Amino acid sequence: MAVYCVRVTTGSYLMAGTLDNIFVTLVGTCGESPKQRLDRLGRDFAPGSVQKYKVRCSAELGELLLLRLHKERYAFLSTDSWYCSRIRVTAPDGTLSHFPCYQWIEGYCTIELRPGTARTICQDSLPLLLDHRKRELQDRQECYRWKVYAPGFPGIIDVSSFEEMESDKKFALTKTTPYADQGNSSRNRYLPGFPMKIDIPSLLYMEPNIRYSATKTTSLLFNAIPTSLGMKLRGLLDRKGSWKRLGDIRNILRCHKTVTSEYVTEHWREDHFFGYQYLNGVNPVMLHCLSSLPSKLPVTHDMVAPVLGPGTCLQTELEKGNIFLADYWILAEVPVHCLNGRTQYVAAPLCLLWLNPQGALVPLAIQLSQTPGPNSPIFLPTDSDWDWLLAKTWVRNSEFLVHENNTHFLCTHLLCEAFAMATLRQLPLCHPIYKLLLPHTRYTLQVNTIARATLLNPEGLVDKVTSIGRQGLLYLMSTGLAHFTYTNFCLPDSLRARGVLAIPNYHYRDDGLKIWVAIESFVSEVVGYYYPGDTSVQQDSELQAWVGEIFAQAFLGRESSGFPRRLCSPGELVKFLTAIIFNCSAQHAAVNSGQHDFGVWMPNAPSSMRQPPPQTKGTTTLKSYLDTLPEVNTTCNNILLFWLVSQEPKDQRPLGTYPDEHFTEDAPRRSIAAFQNRLAQISRDIRERNRGLELPYAYLDPPLIENSVSI
Repeated sequence: MAVYCVRVTTGSYLMAGTLDNIFVTLVGTCGESPKQRLDRLGRDFAPGSVQKYKVRCSAELGELLLLRLHKERYAFLSTDSWYCSRIRVTAPDGTLSHFPCYQWIEGYCTIELRPGTARTICQDSLPLLLDHRKRELQDRQECYRWKVYAPGFPGIIDVSSFEEMESDKKFALTKTTPYADQGNSSRNRYLPGFPMKIDIPSLLYMEPNIRYSATKTTSLLFNAIPTSLGMKLRGLLDRKGSWKRLGDIRNILRCHKTVTSEYVTEHWREDHFFGYQYLNGVNPVMLHCLSSLPSKLPVTHDMVAPVLGPGTCLQTELEKGNIFLADYWILAEVPVHCLNGRTQYVAAPLCLLWLNPQGALVPLAIQLSQTPGPNSPIFLPTDSDWDWLLAKTWVRNSEFLVHENNTHFLCTHLLCEAFAMATLRQLPLCHPIYKLLLPHTRYTLQVNTIARATLLNPEGLVDKVTSIGRQGLLYLMSTGLAHFTYTNFCLPDSLRARGVLAIPNYHYRDDGLKIWVAIESFVSEVVGYYYPGDTSVQQDSELQAWVGEIFAQAFLGRESSGFPRRLCSPGELVKFLTAIIFNCSAQHAAVNSGQHDFGVWMPNAPSSMRQPPPQTKGTTTLKSYLDTLPEVNTTCNNILLFWLVSQEPKDQRPLGTYPDEHFTEDAPRRSIAAFQNRLAQISRDIRERNRGLELPYAYLDPPLIENSVSI
């Protein structure tokens, strides 16, 4: 008789325990154990519990290959969910085997777990294990299906597959299942006081392991409902018409001020702060260094001489690399939208900036269209205060549109969803790259589904607050993806290509590069452990299927994008993985977390403009300026959105935090510890620098960066 000691850990999440019967079968190279119920006196699988059981076999099983968990009904109780964290099995000879699980198990089913040692397909030779990999991926590909959201968009998750599984009773979403809905079956509802309609089933019928936890869901609602109700009660969400005074905008979110939002409110008119936002605002990726002016922007030295001052000229500054351009060409043909029954307007400006001898970036000239001419004047700092302020505000509106749609949602949310989908569909749980990437996909599919059900849907918030609406969004994102390249995606390459490596006080660049290097070092160690040479990468059919699916679904098979469709060396794999992890974590933090800070003062980030761009100078007044800005209800709906997306709900996991122990070998665990130490040092450096800054930059402080796109 051989006795195996089985130690089962149940997760500590709300409602993670189960009353169902749990059975186990151990499968080894020499045979398998009888199916045995795990039962002892008292409740067995309470949240956070660790329970020990004995499994008796007639003989030793040899090396353990699989552990089968069977979940079955207990008496007449309805099914409930169980979150199994991990199982550890001690063999009669003392050998310890780790079986990571970290999954919600719903309904009555059997799942098979492999030991925690990561293995590529090339390292498996037993037919049993090869068949297990194949069946696991087939099941996942059936569960996680691709869908085309719109032409030219990255592929997204097809949530209707989960609704089909619900109707087929493959999943049992009952009242004891987190977030299960047993009430009104209407597809579209309003949450109390919430200004947007929500497609409820698309939020609920999600496979349990990609849904928000109960903690995160509750936190999100507590952030949303009181704020929206407060605006509703004050009548702001329904009030049409222009703002009477600029100062009134300060009262929208009186209780949600931050150091940065107050700084923005005080300094938003200043040219120095206008330039600062290109470096350390929410869209710090727009600037390109110029060696000559484009023909579509006919700025002369005489125009900018008063700003440049004596002793230099425009050509000299171009030759020194001190002239930069922010070009919003992508907005030139974007469709426009109606808000409150009125047509809105969009500009496609060109903004020329100068790095002055004091190290400050300041605007030199603004042209509000891509076509120069008498109806498209070049606005200058020497123009009247209101003309110049209006020109800068048009640029800030263009910043809003490009940032929200492309820099933020397309390049982090949608691309990271495609990475998550390909990882789930093409890499089995035992694959080292699956283990590496899984923490950086957490909740991404859920949050994007919420966004499509509340923001991007017809009559959603995008249609309520932006001058381009949903149709403009579809145009902008598809056009942006068609021009997005691997160089844009990789931070060091992007900074080099844009010629911005030498600009002082570019904290996004400096902090981002430090984090990139830390991620790269961590990934390099992990990849080096599992992929000793080019052949090991090239012969990993699962890995190649993964990168091929990303190329096809995220980048639509466009060769000119420069994204790899095949990986040929460990170095190529390291770069690709580093870029994915960086964009799923740090890049999203950089372009998301400051939205409330920089946008709550609406004139700094207007979501729409109600008058056309001025075609002559000398006509702008305070009244015409206020009549160009968004109306009261549009402003409040947009600020509410900024507030929500800037408040990371509870159940956070900062960058480098891996409480789920998917890696069980010593080498990757040492690499994780070293990665965490590097991030801790980066955090200390950032906080030390910020103590000397008038406006601290903390968006890339590692403890404030979420591991994944989850809000």
